[in-house]
Amino acid sequence: MSSSDPATVAPDSNIDHAASIRYWNSVPATSNAMLAMLGNYPWYSRIDLRGSKTFLAKVRRMIPSCPTDGKLAQAADCGAGVGRVTEGFLSHACSVVDAVEPVAKFTQVLQDGPLKRDGVVGDIYTMGIESWYPDKKYDLIWTQFCVGHLTDSQLRDYFVRCCAALTETGLIVVKENMSTDPQGEDMYDDEDSSVTRTDEKFRKIFAEAGMNLITSELQLGFPKNFKLLPVRFYALRPKT
Repeated sequence: MSSSDPATVAPDSNIDHAASIRYWNSVPATSNAMLAMLGNYPWYSRIDLRGSKTFLAKVRRMIPSCPTDGKLAQAADCGAGVGRVTEGFLSHACSVVDAVEPVAKFTQVLQDGPLKRDGVVGDIYTMGIESWYPDKKYDLIWTQFCVGHLTDSQLRDYFVRCCAALTETGLIVVKENMSTDPQGEDMYDDEDSSVTRTDEKFRKIFAEAGMNLITSELQLGFPKNFKLLPVRFYALRPKT
């Protein structure tokens, strides 16, 4: 089988960052429009945010010396969009939340919003996470529904940079859809030029990036009859 055969091409090699940006620029910069990207189910965001809150509280109890009560000082919302996760969850768990998001009209919503005026939203970086080089220390780097736009090598390098940007008790949380490919392969979506990875692939990349997987679990509560992609949490710390 030749190397040009489509069956031998890694799904992430199809990723086109410019195509991804064009797709997201076609989406209105509103929370309702962002929810439409999640299936247009009004209950989806409530279940998603509640699951994130529960998961973070659990993980904080698993990290020695990590405060289990009160807010974390500094977080980053990577793939922030218009701030759905920051507004609905991270702002309640963290004092200041920086935002990393490549679509300018989405970051403008954050810039003009009340959380920015109140100082809850800190620095806003209008760039893809593949181009983000943190210049401060974070207690939490929350990365949700965006790593599919990075190639495997870009994702590994991103995690290496994130590890170096953590405080002594800081952690990285990745929350992503899981591939349901019957052959156990990553799935490429040409609509938004993204890859949905397998659990096995994620764990391989985490290990290559020098990260220790503290715990992982599926997001629960989504009605099974909607046949949504499984969503999994990963809590990560640098290997010591």
